[in-house]
Amino acid sequence: MTPGAAAITAVASVLPPPRSQHELWNGFFAAHFRGVRWAELVYRSAGVNQRHPAVDPTIDDVSKWTTAARLQRYLAEAMPLAKGAAARALAIAGLDASDVGLLAVVSCTGYSTPGVDVAVARDLGLRPNTERLLIGHMGCHAALPALGLAADYVVSRGRPALLLCVELPSLHIQPPSKDVSDVLAHALFSDAAAAIIMEPAAGPGSVIVDIEALTDVASAGHITWEITDMGFRMTLSRTVPNILAGHVGPTVDTLLGRHGLKRSDVAAWGVHPGGPRVLDAVGAGLDLPKAALDVSRDVLAEYGNCSSATVLIVLQELQRRERVREGQLLVLLAFGPGLTLYAVLLRSGSQPTATSVL
Repeated sequence: MTPGAAAITAVASVLPPPRSQHELWNGFFAAHFRGVRWAELVYRSAGVNQRHPAVDPTIDDVSKWTTAARLQRYLAEAMPLAKGAAARALAIAGLDASDVGLLAVVSCTGYSTPGVDVAVARDLGLRPNTERLLIGHMGCHAALPALGLAADYVVSRGRPALLLCVELPSLHIQPPSKDVSDVLAHALFSDAAAAIIMEPAAGPGSVIVDIEALTDVASAGHITWEITDMGFRMTLSRTVPNILAGHVGPTVDTLLGRHGLKRSDVAAWGVHPGGPRVLDAVGAGLDLPKAALDVSRDVLAEYGNCSSATVLIVLQELQRRERVREGQLLVLLAFGPGLTLYAVLLRSGSQPTATSVL
């Protein structure tokens, strides 16, 4: 393995029970968007077959809840997912909680203080001097900058880090509206927790080779995640796929070029499935065959868009399907408000993964 580098030695995810898109539409959203004639078409074209809502809208109609009420529910729903994913990742890596030097928690869908980071540290038995980092409200791409920060910690301190993404978009169903952003968000987003363990690259594991970021500030208003009196509300411009298509090729080429590599050297692509049009745009921007993104499409279909946790679930699924052999290259891509694009280059190693549904 590469000296002076960090390696991902475990990936795990935990999700609430699944509900099909059909069940969610018939049980809640058909009435929620009553009178919006095109809503069902948008809903059923989202590329999602089922989702995993911790707060099931057919049981709890949170669309009438205040932001305070939603955030009061957040920690109770987040903790079983977060704790489960973290514990599974530690078990896969063969580590004890006391081995962890840094716990980094990512979420843009809920907050409390003390928060998930403190509760996970308490329940798993992390040492009192474990460093903690909370990364909030960055959006769907946040796992990758968090991965970069955690990797820097591993390299500089020579100790393992635990990165945990926990997202509960089901808490943020908005009051009925005719805004296409609301319809699309409620068709796409779902809940999950995903965790990775990073260790000094001295054994098995996928080495983090390099990271590239791009923020197009001129397009900052095209993706937003607004805090309102009735929860958090997403706006998503229809131009986002076209913007990504223009940026993704140069960004990836810059990342690969620093290492004398080209796109054809990459064995697999782990792309955040922001939606079908986003995946189509990334494929076009990178000139990839459609099959190159089939794992991302499958994750979208079976899990929905789980915000920051999704790209880690894609990585887990790529490993589970053995799409990347030891020594081959993998690129992870994720996008979010800013408008921001992150790309991570990994050199794969052999590593088991696990997933669980609560």
